[in-house]
Amino acid sequence: MSCTHLGSVRQVTPSAKGCEECLRTGSRWVHLRLCRTCGHVGCCDDSPNRHATAHFRATGHPIVEGYDPPEGWGWCFVDDVMLDLSDDMTPQLGPIPHYDGRP
Repeated sequence: MSCTHLGSVRQVTPSAKGCEECLRTGSRWVHLRLCRTCGHVGCCDDSPNRHATAHFRATGHPIVEGYDPPEGWGWCFVDDVMLDLSDDMTPQLGPIPHYDGRP
């Protein structure tokens, strides 16, 4: 299966150095996902709050990038397919704190 949304992938600036919502509420995350439409940083579906998926449901932005550290892959929520972003990874804006908020 192929992704019909690759044209929506943009160069973005990450919104936070961790899951945006978890940092605000003091919650924990497991892994981070970066929205390649707007730069929102949210936590993965293995995390208690699943903010990356919630962002997709609220905005319809289809593609996220594995982002802790940048891992070279993406996921299209709409087409349910993994993508190779190894030639188009988003650099981190400095060290990302541990998932439990430790420095």
